[in-house]
Amino acid sequence: MIKRLRCIEIVSVRYWLTLGLMLIYFEPALAATPWQNDWEQTLRAARKEGRVAVISDATTDVRDALTGPFTEKYGIAVEYFGVQGREIGPRVGAERKAGQYLWDVYIHGTTTGLTVMNPMGAFDPLEPALISPDVKNPQNWRNGILEFIDPGRRILVTTARQRGTIFINSELVDSKEFKSYKDLLNPNWKGKLAMDDPSRSGPGQATFTFFYLHPELGVNFIRALAKQEITSLRDYAQEANMVGQGRYPVLIGTADFAVIARARQGVPVKIIDPRQLKEGSDVSSSNGNLAVFNRAPHPNAAKIYANWYLSKEGQTSFARASGYVSSRLDVPTDHAEPWMVPIPGAIKSYGTEALEIRQKVEALVKEVFR
Repeated sequence: MIKRLRCIEIVSVRYWLTLGLMLIYFEPALAATPWQNDWEQTLRAARKEGRVAVISDATTDVRDALTGPFTEKYGIAVEYFGVQGREIGPRVGAERKAGQYLWDVYIHGTTTGLTVMNPMGAFDPLEPALISPDVKNPQNWRNGILEFIDPGRRILVTTARQRGTIFINSELVDSKEFKSYKDLLNPNWKGKLAMDDPSRSGPGQATFTFFYLHPELGVNFIRALAKQEITSLRDYAQEANMVGQGRYPVLIGTADFAVIARARQGVPVKIIDPRQLKEGSDVSSSNGNLAVFNRAPHPNAAKIYANWYLSKEGQTSFARASGYVSSRLDVPTDHAEPWMVPIPGAIKSYGTEALEIRQKVEALVKEVFR
């Protein structure tokens, strides 16, 4: 009887040891969570689709950042269309009227998204496309939130940052001359200033929205500035070049990435540090906002791409290429100017509230800059 019991004990021990080893061996499969299963199924379907179509910024560095790393990681080709925001609506609108639904992912400005694409009904709510817990975790994002700017939660801000607003030819102008935007009213600058056209969406309009909203500037400042005989321009690269050539020693409200690019090429252009200006600068969402198109031709690839873009890897790739500051807290900022990191409480020149103000800004600048 005792021998029989010992045999049973030995068999029992071997059974549990074997079962334990099996649990260890198969632990990854057993531990798979619903989101991981969802991810794997979506990724398999995305690879069958074979490509993802992305509309974003026209600069080469951004194109490279938003295509190569993703394709290398997932084996999915990126069909990339680089364009200025104001060109997206007419193109996509015409395509949709013709029954063509060609695009999956939008990475661009809030103004175009809110005023053109949302009214067109082009985007789906974004949250159902977010699979990774890392992406959805609000603790990974500035201010502890994923910042959607529309009630339908279709457009997500990923690169909110302080913006450069005054730009100079560093060989002709001493940056120390500017301590306030009111220094632009100095009679010495009359006829020597240029600006990005504030009557249409873009950095010029964002700058004048900031002027309008700032309690120490406002309408009176804009009216006074209009008396300086400012030349209005409509091409970011041209604006940066004209300042670098000295045709206009001071420029107001262009796309700061265009000036940064020229400065890296040795062109004598410089951004006035907003921290030295009494009124600071506005917080802009720039061109890094994310949305996914409805009726997308590659819906699974769109989900994989959106999650990659919002990951630390995707945000780091985009931030370094664009020079922006990611809203993800774990993305390095050593590539960007220190003044770009958002200041709590700074005026925002994006979002639905700012857009409501912009209608007043448009009417004002059309009146005073005739």
